[in-house]
Amino acid sequence: MSRSSMPLRWFERCTLWLYGQFMRSLQPFLMRKLQRRGQQEPGYLHQVPQRLGRYDSPALLPGAVWVHAVSLGETRAAALLIEALRQRWPGMRLVLTHSTATGWAQGQSLLQQGDVQVWFPWDTPQATQLFLQQHQPAWGVLMETEVWPVMVQACQQARVPLFLVNARLNLASQRSAQRWSWLSGPAYRGLSGVWAQSEADAQGLSSLGASIEGVLGNLKFDVQDQPQALVQAQFWRSHWTLGGRPRPVVMLASTREGEEAEWLDALAAKPEREQALRDAGVLWLLVPRHPQRFEEVHAVLKASGMAVFRRSSLLLDDGVWPQAAVQAEVFLGDSVGEMPVYFQAADMALLGGSFKPLGGQNLIEAAAFGCPVIMGPHTFNFAQAAEWAENAGAASRVADMDAALDQVLVWSTHAADLARAKQQGLQMVAQSRGAADRYAQAIMAFGDSGGQGAEEAWASPTN
Repeated sequence: MSRSSMPLRWFERCTLWLYGQFMRSLQPFLMRKLQRRGQQEPGYLHQVPQRLGRYDSPALLPGAVWVHAVSLGETRAAALLIEALRQRWPGMRLVLTHSTATGWAQGQSLLQQGDVQVWFPWDTPQATQLFLQQHQPAWGVLMETEVWPVMVQACQQARVPLFLVNARLNLASQRSAQRWSWLSGPAYRGLSGVWAQSEADAQGLSSLGASIEGVLGNLKFDVQDQPQALVQAQFWRSHWTLGGRPRPVVMLASTREGEEAEWLDALAAKPEREQALRDAGVLWLLVPRHPQRFEEVHAVLKASGMAVFRRSSLLLDDGVWPQAAVQAEVFLGDSVGEMPVYFQAADMALLGGSFKPLGGQNLIEAAAFGCPVIMGPHTFNFAQAAEWAENAGAASRVADMDAALDQVLVWSTHAADLARAKQQGLQMVAQSRGAADRYAQAIMAFGDSGGQGAEEAWASPTN
């Protein structure tokens, strides 16, 4: 008997029932939180009843593939998997779900005729059952970390196989799940299969009861070239000059709360270094992780006295580059979906989330676009990729923000070292590609072995 088919113990059934009732009682509070979030990001107010499992679109015929990508990063990874699946099943129909507005916005570009995009329902018995009844997927694919106990149970009851793909698990999340094992155990055991990014991820997930089908690598290494983004980045770079020379562009990539202030304090702490960076003409390209922080970060930068220009103020239709953008000390990247542009416009990047104990953001995209990374001590969200990048020479590990600025000055004045780090990053990504095909092949193998309903809706797989 597989772990996914093991019956629940009596206390697990009681726990899941209590959890479901608790989540149901939270709905009024979640609704108010959603309304407040929608004031900053209006996308959250789109189709709010779907969070409760209420859908106004006609019910689908059985057999679609359901992919859940909670936010922006997961949606970018899902795009690579979806493309690989479509190559094998040209007739595939997709149900794409998200939990955040940035994920939804990114996911719209992945839809084809016959596909559906909806919100992931809140984890209550009623909402999850209504979702499955409405969309009738052949099976579901959860990206990376999203495992919700009631949804897993609902899929088991509806006989919908549910997989965790590109799965990762950091040590903090593992310890938390182990403390709540009476709830996480049934959830991880209830997955039909898990494909992990690394052996460490597989071991951690297995310890929680997940059925590990294989270790297939990180989908994000399959990031695709973005020629249009490169053209835009080169256009920006052509205007970022000082005395006719290109300015060094240092990106603060996906910064989290408190990191901007830490950076400003580190700059001010050593006036001689700050002056050396100014003499070098450094332009700081600061891109906050969350859109709801754009105004807050802009206010912090203005209060510091630095000359700031916002991406949202840049109008390119007339081809005129504002003088304020040329003279800016900080270019604030207050836009969504332009990370390929930002990375290709930068000479190097400080990795957001790594200077606070937040686990760091994805550094693979930076390496893929030839942007060497300076990372702080906290990279547990992408531990293997960070280790590979550091060992390859594509990233520099530092103890704190002060040391990060020292490294910025080193790379800004040693072009050969910077060029070497850039090349090492490109090689690291090139050598690690192929995960999308491996994941698609694994899912296809399940379909060939009897996925329910898929063969009725899809064209025959291609080799």
